[in-house]
Amino acid sequence: MSLPTEIDLKKLVQHIKLTAKSLGFQQIGITDVDLSQHHSDLDQWLAKNYHGEMDYLARNLELRKHPELLHLGTQRIISVRMDYLPEDAKFAASLKDDQQAYISRYALGRDYHKLMRKRLNQLAKAISEFCQQQLNTRPFVDSAPVLERQLATKAGLGWTGKHSLLINQDAGSWFFLGELFIDLPLPIDQAVNQQCGDCVACLTICPTQAIVEPYQVDARRCISYLTIEYDGVIDEQLRPLMGNRIYGCDDCQLVCPWNRYAQLSQEADFAARGQLNQVRLLELFAWTEQEFLKHTEGSAIRRIGFQQWMRNIAIALGNANYDESILAALQNKQGLGEIAQLHVDWAITQQQTKAAKNARKTARLIRIIEKGLSRDA
Repeated sequence: MSLPTEIDLKKLVQHIKLTAKSLGFQQIGITDVDLSQHHSDLDQWLAKNYHGEMDYLARNLELRKHPELLHLGTQRIISVRMDYLPEDAKFAASLKDDQQAYISRYALGRDYHKLMRKRLNQLAKAISEFCQQQLNTRPFVDSAPVLERQLATKAGLGWTGKHSLLINQDAGSWFFLGELFIDLPLPIDQAVNQQCGDCVACLTICPTQAIVEPYQVDARRCISYLTIEYDGVIDEQLRPLMGNRIYGCDDCQLVCPWNRYAQLSQEADFAARGQLNQVRLLELFAWTEQEFLKHTEGSAIRRIGFQQWMRNIAIALGNANYDESILAALQNKQGLGEIAQLHVDWAITQQQTKAAKNARKTARLIRIIEKGLSRDA
């Protein structure tokens, strides 16, 4: 294939960035395929088993480390970001009310994978049309062994925060990432400087202390991992720390000072769905599997399945303050799988323990009042 001249490549990059903006991407950056600076960090993280049971992260390491092997002919990677923060997110209210379900903000709307992949394909088509020849491109959105954060960092979209997420000085961290592999030697963008400074807010706020040190997350303690990626029995010591978070956790992003600059998403598909936004735990716990599939159609939540969904809600109900209706709902729940039922049983015990504690407090208060009345008499 004959390549455009260097001048044409510069014009092409301008065209790519303008087209990307018109397709709804807030920013793009271009990088080469050399990730050698990240190889050691990845190896050490895996050696510590911080990936938990996400075995796929330890597979295809050569493809992760060498993206040009993942799609032969790739010379550059176009990294894109798309803001997803929904309007009227009401973070604090959702976390403060222990009977309301907290769902990570990224999952309140439609699943982003198809939308972004479609837009990346449209971008690839626009590039080919500009070059007047068919190019060798391939889009990725969490769909292959791609070190997307490392690529985005090299492409200048932001820097890696101490919580291991990408931070952009103008947009915070509430955005999705995607990549378009391409077989052209496009001019590359420069990485930006790390700007977290001495801030450790994300480390201190993490409910389970999963950020074991700056830039190091032990997934085995991370609520996002536990509620989404892990389908087994959750450690009893971690369950109370999960609060009412039933799908993901945003605490490290909520406390990050750079998110004061976050922009609301302009994508209608990312708007919060009514059946998932600001909804009571008991309402979700009453869903049948058919209702779960119906209400999560087109949502990222659907992939965890009904049993894991019920497991997560059961833990949240166990963590809520005692409520007679919660205890009744837990005791009446039938037909769940073994793992989900184990967590329901745990939640029942938690509610019963709180009920007994409340009864003891009430009894003590009554005795104090009666004692006071007898003295007055």
